[in-house]
Amino acid sequence: MNVQSLDFRLLNDFQRDFPLADQPYRMLANRLGVDESRVIERLRILQQQGEISRVGPVFRPNSVGASTLAAMAVPAERVEAVARRLNRFPQVNHNYEREYHWNLWFVVTDRDRASLEQTLARMEEDTGQSLLVLPLVKSYFIDLGFDLVAGSHRRKMTDDAGRQQPVALPPWADTLIAAVQHGLPLHPRPYLQLAREAGLTEDQVIDGLRQLLDAGVIKRLGVVVRHRSLGYQANAMVVWDVPDSRVDDAGRTLAKASCVNLCYQRPRVAGRWPYNLFCMIHGRSREVVRACVDELAALPALRGVAHAVLFSRRCFRQRGAVYRHG
Repeated sequence: MNVQSLDFRLLNDFQRDFPLADQPYRMLANRLGVDESRVIERLRILQQQGEISRVGPVFRPNSVGASTLAAMAVPAERVEAVARRLNRFPQVNHNYEREYHWNLWFVVTDRDRASLEQTLARMEEDTGQSLLVLPLVKSYFIDLGFDLVAGSHRRKMTDDAGRQQPVALPPWADTLIAAVQHGLPLHPRPYLQLAREAGLTEDQVIDGLRQLLDAGVIKRLGVVVRHRSLGYQANAMVVWDVPDSRVDDAGRTLAKASCVNLCYQRPRVAGRWPYNLFCMIHGRSREVVRACVDELAALPALRGVAHAVLFSRRCFRQRGAVYRHG
C-alpha cells in the first residue's frame, strides 16, 4: 500500500472504535495489510504534520468536569495579544478569531463548575475584556468522526442535554482520565505505557476505557483529525434566532443535514446575544459553506429565521480538552 493510500485509511477509517486490546496498532496493521511499525510511524508523521491532533478519546461535554463556549469583542489591533493571553490558560482548548463583532471565540474546560467560574473571572481580569459566556444547553447529534470523502461527520442523532450533569465516576477514573486526556502513546503497547504512568495495570486501563465508553463519558476513541490541515479551511459557525418553542425541531433538522458538522443549543443573553441555535459547517471553500447555509435557511424549520454566519479567520489553538491540570 502506498503512503497516500495508507495515510488516507488511517485518517478516515479509524476515527472511532479504536481497538481496546493490548496491541491495537497491530490490529490496525493487520486490517491494512502492512507492518505494525509502519502504522505507528505514519501516525507519528501525521501528528507532526498537524493532520491529526492525537489518537485517543473524545469526551462528551460536561460529563467530565465543566465546560463552556465563550467570546470576547476585541479591538482588531488587540486580537493577537488577547488570544495569546487566553492561551496561557491550560483550560482553553479551542481559540478562534471569527468574522463578527464578537470576534474571539474559545472553549474553556475545567475540573468543575466552581473552578470554571473562577477561571472565567480571571480571564476577564487578565485581558480587560468582558466575556460572553454561552454554556451548552443541548446537543443534537453525537460526533462519531469526520468522513473525509463526504466532508461531514458520521452522526448519531441525540437530544443529549447539556442539562447533562457530570457522570458519577468510580475512584480510578480521575487517574485514568489524567493519563489518557492527551492521547494514546504511539507505542506497540500504548495501554501498558499509560498504565505505568498512572500506576494502574494494563487491564485496568483497557477495562476503564471500555466502561467510560459504555457510560457515554467518552463519545469515541480513535484518530482525531484536524480539519483545517486537511483542506477544510472555510469553516463557519452559523447561529440562528429560533423561537424557543421550535428550537428542538430546528435542531433535529440541522442535525440531519450532511453538511452540518456540529449542532447544539446555547442560551441567549439579553441585550448582548440573540441567537440560541448553533451549527458548524466545515468546507473547502466559502462558496461551499454559503451554499449549505442557503439550503438550510430554505428548510421549513428554518425558513425566515434570522441567522448570522461567523467564518473562522484565524486559529490560535485547537487541541483536546485538558480535564485534569497539574
